[in-house]
Amino acid sequence: MTHPDGRAEDFRPTHVVPQQGLPAWEGPDASRPTEPLDPFLPVRLLSRRGDWGQVLCANGWSAWVDGRLLVAVPQPPPTAGGRPTGRAEDPRPLLARAADALDRYRRGVDSLAAGTSGPEAFRRSVRGLRAGLVIDGESVWLYEEATGRWLYGDGTRLATYAVATGPGPGPGARPGAERAPAAEPEPEAAGTDAAAGHAPTRIADVPGGGER
Repeated sequence: MTHPDGRAEDFRPTHVVPQQGLPAWEGPDASRPTEPLDPFLPVRLLSRRGDWGQVLCANGWSAWVDGRLLVAVPQPPPTAGGRPTGRAEDPRPLLARAADALDRYRRGVDSLAAGTSGPEAFRRSVRGLRAGLVIDGESVWLYEEATGRWLYGDGTRLATYAVATGPGPGPGARPGAERAPAAEPEPEAAGTDAAAGHAPTRIADVPGGGER
């Protein structure tokens, strides 16, 4: 429901737009762009379709954006009878997967260097393997293949830092449906592969407010 002036009734934001703003579309379709969202605009996430997110603004206007780039608003803890909070921002699961991927690649390299396997066997052993990990003191950047995101962490929690592709089509989308256009190319990073057709990374936010 909305008020006569267009303001959404009982509007409770779940997210805010990142500091550089967000492109927006009329629907989950990259061929239907609309007005971009302003930086730090509070929005309510209504639904998800693949990487797309439908958001509602306080004035009652809604649009579709790359839902992976929205910054979640901290929510109060659950009541005693509620479900426990999840650990989606816990860096340890991604660190464990990155360590497993690195160990698998190292074993393949060791076998190839020792001559116990040939180049073709090496390629088979690491086929489909993708990982990204950068550590700089307490800062860590981890690649999450399932969502195509780079996440930044400080040892306690993770937050979206960048995405490798535009928002993808949701379930039931037509084969070959358009994806959102990628931003201007950024320097390549681990976890992206231009030769394999992966779009350039799009920076979502820079921790600490500056470049490292």
